[in-house]
Amino acid sequence: MAAPGETRPEAASIHNEFALERYRYILQQIHAVNENAHRFLALYQTLATALVSAAPALFVGYRKWDVPPATARGGVVGLLTLVTVVAAFTATLIVVGALSWLDLRNEECDLADEIVGPDFRKRPRPGNFLRWYETYVLLFILVSVITMWVLAALLLLPAMR
Repeated sequence: MAAPGETRPEAASIHNEFALERYRYILQQIHAVNENAHRFLALYQTLATALVSAAPALFVGYRKWDVPPATARGGVVGLLTLVTVVAAFTATLIVVGALSWLDLRNEECDLADEIVGPDFRKRPRPGNFLRWYETYVLLFILVSVITMWVLAALLLLPAMR
């Protein structure tokens, strides 16, 4: 039996085994967070393409379908509003994913500091956001939504009389 303050070899072994499993879990979660950002971008691209494709179709066919111009314009605005909602949802998921990634990386660093030694891994710095691909995914989403609204406002909506 170990004296007070000492750890038994079995306890240290169990602790290290648990720490290793926890480390594997954290790395798996980091990997899942990284993959999710790609999934969210694919979701946005798919839904935005489908919704925005309907706007020119409505523009081209509203006269042939006997749809009043005001209703057609409302349809285009409605489609762009749906794209904007999808974009906001996707952006929210990406931001939450980035925050989760930061939390998981800090937990990884805490565990590595405890088991391996202090400063084994450098902690993530939010100031490095310009090097994160999520930053550019968010910029793409923002620019694409703004471009869609501008093109609709300048080209489609005024021509629907």
